[in-house]
Amino acid sequence: MPTLRPFSVAVCIALAMPIAPAVAQPAARGLTAADVFQLEYAGDPQISPDGQWIVYVRRFSDIQTDRRYGNLWLLKTDGSVHRPITSGRTHDDTPRWSPDGKRLAYISDKGGTPQLHVRYMDTGESFAITSVPTPPVNPAWSADGTQIAYVALAPEPALVIGKPLTPPPGATWSAPPKYTDKFAFRFNDAGEVPSGWMHAFVVRADGGAPRQVTSGAYHHAGLPYAPGTVSWTPDGTELLLSARRIDDWEIKTTETDLWAVNVASGAMRRLTERVGPDQNPVVSPDGKLIAYTGYDDRHVGYQNTMLYVMNRDGSGKRLVSGKIDQSVGRPIWAADSKGVYVQFDEKGNTRVAHVALDGTVRVVAKNLGSGTSAYSGGEYSVSQGGTVAFTLSTPSVPSEVAISTPGPQGATKTLTTLNASLLANRQLGKVEEIWYKSSKDQRPVQGWIITPPGFDPAKKYPFILEIHGGPFANYGDRFDEEKQVMAANGFVVLYTNPRGSTSYGEEFGNLIHQAYPGDDFYDLNSGVDAVIAKGYVDPAQLYVTGGSGGGVLTAWMIGHTDRFKAALAFYPVINWESFVLTADMGAKAAADWMPGLPWDNVDNYAKRSLLSVVKNVKTPTLIMTGEEDFRTPMSESEQYYKALKLRGVETVLVRVPDEPHGIRRRPSHEAAKLTTLQGWFEKHRGVTP
Repeated sequence: MPTLRPFSVAVCIALAMPIAPAVAQPAARGLTAADVFQLEYAGDPQISPDGQWIVYVRRFSDIQTDRRYGNLWLLKTDGSVHRPITSGRTHDDTPRWSPDGKRLAYISDKGGTPQLHVRYMDTGESFAITSVPTPPVNPAWSADGTQIAYVALAPEPALVIGKPLTPPPGATWSAPPKYTDKFAFRFNDAGEVPSGWMHAFVVRADGGAPRQVTSGAYHHAGLPYAPGTVSWTPDGTELLLSARRIDDWEIKTTETDLWAVNVASGAMRRLTERVGPDQNPVVSPDGKLIAYTGYDDRHVGYQNTMLYVMNRDGSGKRLVSGKIDQSVGRPIWAADSKGVYVQFDEKGNTRVAHVALDGTVRVVAKNLGSGTSAYSGGEYSVSQGGTVAFTLSTPSVPSEVAISTPGPQGATKTLTTLNASLLANRQLGKVEEIWYKSSKDQRPVQGWIITPPGFDPAKKYPFILEIHGGPFANYGDRFDEEKQVMAANGFVVLYTNPRGSTSYGEEFGNLIHQAYPGDDFYDLNSGVDAVIAKGYVDPAQLYVTGGSGGGVLTAWMIGHTDRFKAALAFYPVINWESFVLTADMGAKAAADWMPGLPWDNVDNYAKRSLLSVVKNVKTPTLIMTGEEDFRTPMSESEQYYKALKLRGVETVLVRVPDEPHGIRRRPSHEAAKLTTLQGWFEKHRGVTP
């Protein structure tokens, strides 16, 4: 959304003029790359304890600064009030209600650097309660409302070997060398990892000096590039958090345990001790139980993250989400302490369920999504009375704030229409669900087809196969701005969930364990055949694209078939050996995706390398990657580009400055993804854009 502006004189004059005769409105058109700047998205809806109000983050892009921002907006759950409580080109996020619903804690950089703020809801007064050098994240109120805990980096001096020379007065020297003894010294979207340790802090809700609660040379509640959460016990004596209090935490990337930290003394009590991740601890309102998520690590590619409960002292651990063959997350206790709400994906649809302590599952909300893409996502919160506030997304609706009320007559109601004006003048492509069988083993595979605006089934259309990344992720029935633009350019678009995708159970996810890429080819190719069989796709005009894992499979597809006229691989992995040794997540890949380290498993790495099939490639291929992508580093794309060059295959390499994995940091760069794709495919169609 644009920055709020005063009511202008020009508008006043316009309103005073006589109303002109009605004129014909221009025909609605499909979405374009420029609409990336116009779309808005709702995020992090937080419902007040009494269920009367919701505060959410309204995310928007600014065309003048080419940046994304977010402001806080206030909603009444009956729909009677909808107004901003922050404004401007700021990043305001993580709103959290005080237990009595009279104050709101949130993070804002309106003063220049992110700080923790508190707003009094009756007066509208807001003030910063921290002035700290490293950003506070994920605030959590104590039950009595007097304190707020948060997570932040406690910085330490950067590593230096030897005693560096000091520049003489007035001299201008270059930046000094960078020393590291860390495995992941750069991380995607975070850049250079700062020196220091993540710790929990507590500050009075009316301000004052924050106090560090945890200590030691270990990370608590997340990592510098992936901060986690803390939660209070109802009596206010302890904080619960996950911690990596082991010496080889960088290599054992999934190994975390739960700890209870005494707020007054800092003394720590270990609650879990198993091989695998334990995280997201929350104490029941009656103070008796702790709910948390995790799993016993079997070092396979995909494992369900499950919901457990235990007694406050760490005894009596038991699984309660065993009836859900999916990963669950974001646990929130019901007010009566008899069950826990969780979020999970089921066949490409994100849901919220109430899981009773006896394991009984009741779905209370569906169609969650971030709104920006068909990937799973979305956020939710629950009032004391059981009303669920969440971000709703469907194929035709970017994320909006919705509520689901409890009880047998409960219903879902959408409270916002952030993009109504824009979409009133845009015609979206129709989205159709499709199921088909893989030629590999006749397994059913789910997908979705977008047909172009104004679609005529009697015509023949060019076709794009768009492949998701992950690979352990899922597409679903959610709005996707980029695929809608592809359809608006006249293409039929297919996106599917081949083997390895989540939301179909652990067995389906692990079909690619130590065998990726591989049989996914048959799942994807069969999807192409299924759409061609519908009769409206020109089989001579097939194109393929995808990002990250989708970039991997794009290169895999053209290494096994010549049916595509052109391909575009966004930020792919090409060489698994160099990936393990350069990517930020290399340690996890070696431990869980591969059978071991490269030099001990040369044959496995080689047969899964995209260089193993590059000799078969004849398809014109463009590769596009961000120069600050540390997840699938630029060197991966450069290897593929030069391999294709050496083979004489038509190819282009596109490097995007200042962009991490995904190429979405700057709206103009996301738009460039779409204009590049359109230009590359239309070039090979022989069409002038």
